[in-house]
Amino acid sequence: MTTVLIVILVVVVALVLMYNSLVSKKNQVENIFASLDAVLKKRYDLIPNLVASVGEYMEHEKSILEEVTALRTAANKSNISDDEKMELDTKVTQVLKSIMIAVENYPNLKANENVLHLQKTLNEIEEQISAARRAYNQAVTDYNNALEMIPTNIVASWMHYSAKRVFEIKEDERENVDVKQLFDK
Repeated sequence: MTTVLIVILVVVVALVLMYNSLVSKKNQVENIFASLDAVLKKRYDLIPNLVASVGEYMEHEKSILEEVTALRTAANKSNISDDEKMELDTKVTQVLKSIMIAVENYPNLKANENVLHLQKTLNEIEEQISAARRAYNQAVTDYNNALEMIPTNIVASWMHYSAKRVFEIKEDERENVDVKQLFDK
């Protein structure tokens, strides 16, 4: 009788530990995503200043500015899902690259102190976003591993937990940068 009680107690303790582990991993993913979201919000708030600074110089590249404005408006909606936020982040990253390339093409703009400050601030934010993405992807990987590994996968299915999506970069961004081509411009 005592052996049966000990076995039941061990099983209950193991279930409680697995449950707590899964809840902890899920909360960690949500916490890190919230931190990433805060940095993305900071970037979205900075974009209007950058657009205003380069707007006069980029009259002929008005479509880029309109795209930035549309993306920022979409990102500031309160009821978008995490997946939509990830998609918007990818689009904003690509548009910001277009703006930075356009800035490089205007010598007067490159010398403007405000633009230099904004570029420096954007670079800092991009580094923060990169670090936050790495932390988020690591937390999601730990969480997804717990959902797929035995025996936590059984408890996870009882809790109706599902796998989370990691931030991924596009294929064209994985290619090596041709430095010689950049210097030939």
